[in-house]
Amino acid sequence: MAEEIKEVFDTILVLDFGSQYSHLITRRLREFNVYAEMLPCTQKIKELTWKPKGIILSGSPYSVFADDAPHVDLAVFDLNVPILGICYGMQEIAHINNTKVIRGDKREYGPALLQVEDKSCPLFKDVDHSKVWMSHHDKLSALPQGFKVVATSDNSPFAAMAHETKPIYGLQFHPEVTHSVKGKELLRNFALDICQANPNWSMENFIDTEISRIKKLVGPTAEVIGAVSGGVDSTVAAKLMARAIGDRFHAILVDNGVLRLNEAKMVKKNLTEGLGINLTVVDASEEFLSKLKGVTEPEKKRKVIGNTFIHVFERVANEIKPKDGDEIEFLLQGTLYPDVIESISFKGPSQTIKTHHNVGGLLENMKLKLIEPLRELFKDEVRALGELLGIPHDLVWRHPFPGPGLAIRILGEVTPSQVEIARKADHIYIEEIKKAGLYSQISQAFAALLPVKSVGVMGDERVYAQVIALRAIETTDFMTADWFIFDARFLKRVASRIVNEVDGISRVVYDITSKPPATVEWE
Repeated sequence: MAEEIKEVFDTILVLDFGSQYSHLITRRLREFNVYAEMLPCTQKIKELTWKPKGIILSGSPYSVFADDAPHVDLAVFDLNVPILGICYGMQEIAHINNTKVIRGDKREYGPALLQVEDKSCPLFKDVDHSKVWMSHHDKLSALPQGFKVVATSDNSPFAAMAHETKPIYGLQFHPEVTHSVKGKELLRNFALDICQANPNWSMENFIDTEISRIKKLVGPTAEVIGAVSGGVDSTVAAKLMARAIGDRFHAILVDNGVLRLNEAKMVKKNLTEGLGINLTVVDASEEFLSKLKGVTEPEKKRKVIGNTFIHVFERVANEIKPKDGDEIEFLLQGTLYPDVIESISFKGPSQTIKTHHNVGGLLENMKLKLIEPLRELFKDEVRALGELLGIPHDLVWRHPFPGPGLAIRILGEVTPSQVEIARKADHIYIEEIKKAGLYSQISQAFAALLPVKSVGVMGDERVYAQVIALRAIETTDFMTADWFIFDARFLKRVASRIVNEVDGISRVVYDITSKPPATVEWE
């Protein structure tokens, strides 16, 4: 899919050195309609089948002078395209140009006032002085040969630099974070003015490009089955596929035994009656729960569920016979860009946070060919796409639900009784959120069942039961998130209902951890 996109949209390549902010660079560029793609810093330029309009080198937790430090392929400098180094990326440019990078006396972390010294620099067009966000310990010992100072701060004499004759720039601060007040302007200047990228990335254009790609890939006769869950990702993917190939698309909802309360019935009604999508509901709950028996490790849960999904899909695909008698060739999935980013482990700078069932839990010998039309999109882009496809607002803005379902919201072994507890608690929580008129203000909310017991008192009797943890977050792209601040009376009401209405629960707690350091889900 990415190759077809880059044939239509100019692309800025972001090379990731493992910074927690790398995805934000990509996100900021897309906010002003420039397509950007993130690849590991170890990417070999000769292996690219396309030429980027510009390259951005991200920050990193490493030191460029460390023995195990990640380094960019020097061929990036032979592409003759503009280059912007951010924090570690700037130090990498200096290191490559034989300028020593040293450890500072202390780490500089937090706000700093930037003073622009060279106002003629195109990167700083309309940016005079501004508050920026610093996050570094190392610093340049001097300017690399051929570079000049563009901006300074009290603690950084080389807060920004530019090559005297080439479009190569370095920033010691992070323009991609919201704490850098004029950061977006700097990235916009780089992408639009310096790289001269065409700002034509939009969901309207994406629809036409993706439908054409799907038709070309699938051909005039092949048929596709699609994994749907009722969430916005799979619903948008299903609607897009149905628009592209019509009746040759067969949506399949697998009841894996760890869905939310009445989920299968609701999804069937929404997709068939509401969107006109041909849907088959398969009850495989016993199959999933039997394979999850005794499994407590989160990654193994995801692998079990991902593999079982494929087995079920292949079985159903054999039962759905196309008109021409051929077997179904393709499987649709609603994989998003954050799923891809979090599931890929780069050699060196990055680590795998968790494997998503739809990117890291697939069988190596899977017969079906994957189609992932949303693979390059962030969540807010998917919602915009859903609105353009005519999907009802309530469906488009429904909170996400993970592919592994309640299995990763039940910490420890997944059993029918544990599923029942988690399902009821979650239903009460969401019901109260909607009653309070808060649902649209929250990006995602759920109840997690913890594998610990707590002493309680009910009806003058001592009870020893489990604990429910409530989670609610606010986010735009689901790569970073902050916890939602509820009124204390709301939490009191929800906790009271859960403890009184859900057997097996004696205590309710609220998770106030942001992402990072935590992930959205508990597993």
